[in-house]
Formats: sequence, structure tokens, C-alpha cells
Amino acid sequence: MEKILNYINGALVEPINNAYLDNYNPSIGKVYNQIPDSNEKDIDLGYNAANEAFSGWSKTPKEERSKIMMRIADLIEENLDELAKAESMDNGKPVKLAAHVDIPRAASNMRFFATAILHYASESHEMDGVAINYTLRKPIGVVGCISPWNLPLYLFTWKIAPALASGNCVVAKPSEVTPMTAYLFSKLCVEAGLPKGVLNIIHGMGPSVGSPITTHPGIKAISFTGGTATGKAIAKVAAPMFKKLSLELGGKNPNIIFADCDFDKALKTTMLSSFANQGQICLCGSRIFVERPIYEKFRDAFVAKTKQLKVGNPNDADTNLGAIVSKAHLEKVLSYVQLAQEEGGTVLAGGNKVQLEGELSEGYFMEPTIIEGLAFDCRTNQEEIFGPVVTIMPFDTEEEVVDMANSTEYGLAATVWTQDVGKSTRLGASLASGIVWVNCWLVRDLRTPFGGVKNSGVGREGGFNALNFFTEQTNVCIKL
Repeated sequence: MEKILNYINGALVEPINNAYLDNYNPSIGKVYNQIPDSNEKDIDLGYNAANEAFSGWSKTPKEERSKIMMRIADLIEENLDELAKAESMDNGKPVKLAAHVDIPRAASNMRFFATAILHYASESHEMDGVAINYTLRKPIGVVGCISPWNLPLYLFTWKIAPALASGNCVVAKPSEVTPMTAYLFSKLCVEAGLPKGVLNIIHGMGPSVGSPITTHPGIKAISFTGGTATGKAIAKVAAPMFKKLSLELGGKNPNIIFADCDFDKALKTTMLSSFANQGQICLCGSRIFVERPIYEKFRDAFVAKTKQLKVGNPNDADTNLGAIVSKAHLEKVLSYVQLAQEEGGTVLAGGNKVQLEGELSEGYFMEPTIIEGLAFDCRTNQEEIFGPVVTIMPFDTEEEVVDMANSTEYGLAATVWTQDVGKSTRLGASLASGIVWVNCWLVRDLRTPFGGVKNSGVGREGGFNALNFFTEQTNVCIKL
């Protein structure tokens, strides 16, 4: 059985304790390789390599850093098919989704920050003939990047690209649930000629790898994407150590559909925003609010289209939903369907585990699920489910739907469907959300700030926001 290896100081190495964890293919429900069960000793090795490499990498001309990162981006694209199949096998998502979204976006992340660093300008302030001030941006040093399982290579590169581009060295932890593409990425870094120690990828569990990254006194910043509870734990430890923190956490996003919407576009996009990647995207619109004049029409059309979706083999071109990422997560998502029924909800579509045949008979598949008849403030509508489960509710007024949309502890993203510019402007200002999409969903300009409010996170990623996070400012004042 293949063993995934850590990437430390430019080499692929086994964990110090020679211990491994089973890695499951969620489509077949069986172990298909093993990953390092690393610990703080491996983190120390990674940190020491990064710390030693920092002086050289931080002084490497930005044009040279950019060239190496562009080479990595090229290699991602050259190996797209292999990476997409690996992502699907590791995560359960359809291969076509990984090939059209996840892997191309990983290459774009590397290329975007490789070029952004070439256009990163400093500020200057003249004091009327007395003095001139200019601001330098300097890399922090060794930073920690911890990424989640739902978009493994996509979000892994989203973190490490700006860190590397701005001259930092990185100790990174991919999710132990979906480690394969990070392992393949480490091989591409070797091929691209990334200097030893600049990036160190260490696999393992959160308590034994993520926690030592967070608590290590030499790691000066933590960029984390994952659950809100874990984010709170990281903040509790890292804040007293005065580490810089970027936390992209959970979401319970509203999808608000007004009667004056473009009905067909709203319906088509809602299918995606509800069930893409089996609903395992932090930006999915899991609470659907429909203005009452079109509520029944939209609900019936949405249910009919959902029942036509195919849950099946991720390798099949006509599969819409693949497997849930793990058995434990499938059980969690199914428990929320039961909770919704206990809270008075009616399942309009789905709600069940899917039993496939042959090799896939033990896979973690679930029907896309729509639930009606719940109060906006019930647990099902307040807690993050992170699966192919959405609720649908009518509303009567703009003020009412804003109150319902803002009722959760989260505030990551929202979608608004209306052809009224004034209405969309008001909603954009009144929704407690880091991102508001109007008449679209998941349209991303990498220059724009990404992140949430309330319990959805701290800070912003994307564009110069990310480069600012991974650098420190020094103001230089020269008296004239």
C-alpha cells in the first residue's frame, strides 16, 4: 500500500516515529493509502528547515520567486488529469468538478500571487518639506498554514502562495482526511526547483500536527481555514503569543430570491449553490428564502430538478454528486435530517443514504435533500451542516428576510436574486456578511477581499489583503 510522505527541507521523508494513519477512499469506504501520523518532532524539523531557509528566500529577488512559483503553476496544469483523479479519490467529489474547478484554481492561485508580488507598491507621505515617510513591507519569517478537506489543493495553494510570494517560509498542514494532492504538490515543488526548506508539508492529525504549529514560538503567523470551534481554540492559544491570525471559518449562508428575479437563472444557480461538491463548500447557500408570490412555483421547480440529480460514481461524466468525504461526516449530515424532522420539518426531496452497487456499495453517498416547514431560528437553520442539505422558507418583506438572514452566528456569504438595483444595494449594505453575490454565486475575482464576519472568521484573504497579512510594515521617516 502506498505511503504518503512528509516534505521537509526539500526532501520526501517518513515521519520520525514511522507511524502511519489509514486514508480512506470515500467512494468505496475502504483504505487506499496511508499518511504520516506526524507529531511535534516533525514540526520542529520543518520549522528548523524553514528558519534556515528564510534568510536566503526573503532576500531572493521577487522576480526569481515569481519565476519559481510560475513554474509550479505550469506543472499543476501539466499534471491536471492526475491531480483531478487524486482529488476525487481522496475527497469523493466528481472528477469533472476537480478537473474544471479545484485543480485549475490551484494553478491560478500560484500564478496570481506570483505576479501580484511584482506589482506590490509601498506608500509614501510627504510632510511639506519637513520630511518624507515611506512604508516598507517585510516578510514575517516562518508562518503556519493549515488547510481544510473540502477543497484540498484549491485552499492549500490559496494560503501558501501569498506566503511564499512575499518572502516567507512555510510549515503547512493539509487536512489528514484529504492529503493526497498536497503530497503530489510537494513532488511538483521539487521538480520546479523550489529551494530546500522554503515550504515544508507535514501530514497528520490536528492535535499532533496542527496544535504544535499553532503553539510553536518560532512560527509568527497562522493562516487557518476550517471549523469555527477549531478556530476558537487556535485563537485562544495564538493570541496571547501575539501571532498574526487569519481565520476563515464556518458559514450558514442565506440565498435570498425575490419575486422580480430572473427565475430560470436563479433556479439554475441555486442548484449549484445548494449541492456543488456535495454541499461541502463553506460558501454554499444552505438557507433558501423565497418571496411568497413565487414561493410555490420556485419550490416545486427546485424539488423537481433536485430529484433529477444523479448521485453516483465520481468517475462518471454524468454524476452530479459524488461521495461525502467520510463515514463520520455522512452520519453527522444524516443526523441533521432527523433533527429537522423532529423540529417539524418536511423532507421534500432526498434525506437518505444512497446505496450503490459493486465496488461502490460501501461508499458514503447521500441524496441531495430539501427541507420545508422549519422556523428560521431552529437548530437546523442555525447550525452549519456542511452537506447536501438545504432548507427553503417563504418571506413577505425585505426587512423580514434581512432579519432572518442575519439571525445566525455566522456571516460568510450571501446571495441575492433581484433585478431591482436599489434593492440589491440595500441588501448589500444590510446583510451581515463578508461577501454578497447579486444574481450570481461563486464568482471570484482573486483581487477582492475574502472572509467573513461574526463567527465566520477574522481577517481577509485574497489580493493585497493576503500579501499584507504575510508581511510586516516598517515606516521609514527621512528628515529633509
